Amino acid sequence: MHSLIALSPETSQALAEGRPLVALESTIITHGMPYPQNLEVAQQVEAAVREAGAVPATIAVMGGRIRVGLDAGALEALASTPAAQVMKLSRADLAACLALGRTGATTVAATMICAHLAGIEVFATGGIGGVHRGAETSFDISADLQELAQSPVTVVAAGAKAILDLPKTLEVLETLGVPVIAFGQDQLPAFWSRESGLAAPLRMDDPAQIAASARRRRELGLAGGQLVVNPIPPEAEIPRAEMIPVVEQALAEAEAQGIAAKAVTPFLLQRIFELTQGRSLEANVALVLNNARLAARIAAAMAS
Repeated sequence: MHSLIALSPETSQALAEGRPLVALESTIITHGMPYPQNLEVAQQVEAAVREAGAVPATIAVMGGRIRVGLDAGALEALASTPAAQVMKLSRADLAACLALGRTGATTVAATMICAHLAGIEVFATGGIGGVHRGAETSFDISADLQELAQSPVTVVAAGAKAILDLPKTLEVLETLGVPVIAFGQDQLPAFWSRESGLAAPLRMDDPAQIAASARRRRELGLAGGQLVVNPIPPEAEIPRAEMIPVVEQALAEAEAQGIAAKAVTPFLLQRIFELTQGRSLEANVALVLNNARLAARIAAAMAS
């Protein structure tokens, strides 16, 4: 095992025994919601993975090492640290955070890198980053897309965040050769909504098929992972027709206030939370739990 990686005893034992493991990111804990709600949700997500038959491994950088699997004390410490004191880590700043001895929360890209180093093949998140609207002038494209083309990890998400340019995100994933597999439906889901109006490139209805696809990619020597887009449960969704005007309003406000770069997404998510009177966050929690359950089923199929 890599010297920069510190496995929790539970994670270490699960790896040694070949039991199914699901990696979980930490940005949702540090930058996704306030304390103590963030801790409660993190505990719920870990519990959902366990109930579905796998071992959860939440990943974060703490004390100069990559922690894979956080015990109750570490999870509490991370959740209660003010967001301003935690670096938000992607591929570009993961090594710097370790070198500086800072605390860091892993985004999709950084979690994929760390999961792969630890030998974990499946990762559950909320939504991936993607191509921002206006990217043809700003060039604002998330590093998550490139990471999916590089790190051999199967990522389960509810699609790309619906504040993004979804058609362009799909185009970039296609260019990078990333398989985008919709679970149980033909349309690409759009995070808070089950439908985006876009056809998914691939569809699979069984976790075993997704696990087999990952195996075949490895046998073919293909780099990168798979993106499994899992629609939010019907009872928790905010339909697309309802979300489009909300997203448009938040985007217009961001532009009017000159908000740019890394500040855009937090601003938009906060405004959407306000405009939906908290429903967007409830939907977010429901979809993360749903993704954790599916990821556990895929991990179990890979382990068998």
